[in-house]
Parts: sequence; C-alpha cells; structure tokens
Amino acid sequence: MPDIGSNGVSLEAPVPVLRIFSEAKAKEFYLDYLGFDLAWEHRFEDGLPLYMQVERGATVLHLSEHHGDGSPGTVVFVRMTGLDAFHRELGAKDYPYSNPGIETEPWDARSMTVIDPFGNTLRFNEYR
Repeated sequence: MPDIGSNGVSLEAPVPVLRIFSEAKAKEFYLDYLGFDLAWEHRFEDGLPLYMQVERGATVLHLSEHHGDGSPGTVVFVRMTGLDAFHRELGAKDYPYSNPGIETEPWDARSMTVIDPFGNTLRFNEYR
C-alpha cells in the first residue's frame, strides 16, 4: 500500500521507458531470455512505432520504438532476491548474445549486469 503523506501526496514506483529499435529483438530479449511477461502493447495504427509494457514480479518496464522516448544507454537498477537462481535460469537459456556474471559490490550487495540489444543496461541487485 502506498504511503500517503498528510498532504495527500503518494508516490509510487517509477516505470522506466527504454528505447527499442526492433520488436522481434525486444521480445526475444525481455520475454524469452529475461522471462518477463508481456502485459500489453499499443500502436496508434499498423506500421507505426510499438509501445509495450513487460513485467516480472514487481518490476515493470515500458519499451518504446517512439523517437524521443527513452535514450539508448539508459541504466535501470532492479532490486531483487534470488540472484543466484536468476543467474542459473539465464545460463540455461539458448541466448548466445549474453553471458552475465555475478559481482560483489562495495555497497553490501551482489549484482548481475545485463545489456539489452539496444544498449540499455539492467543491473539486478541483491542486498545481503
């Protein structure tokens, strides 16, 4: 439940918008490789850029082909638990473009960095 302040303001988790350039590559990476689910997709009409939402657990991402949405090279920091299991899950997939490792971070966490086909970085972090 969101924390509503005395003035009635409540901020919720942000939803990053990541720029993509290929629907097929985005779905292969986010759905097939990372295991996100497709929540919805939208085009104003056939042949126009795609805008879609993918989700896995509490992590929600918007992926957009629209010029001006997001900027290639964006970094998304994802807090999580079960990093070792997630690492094994990715290692078992037939996806030749990524082979991430797990790093120990100085802020008392372990992380796994994955770069999508469009240059966006996802840093999955598990605190100890």
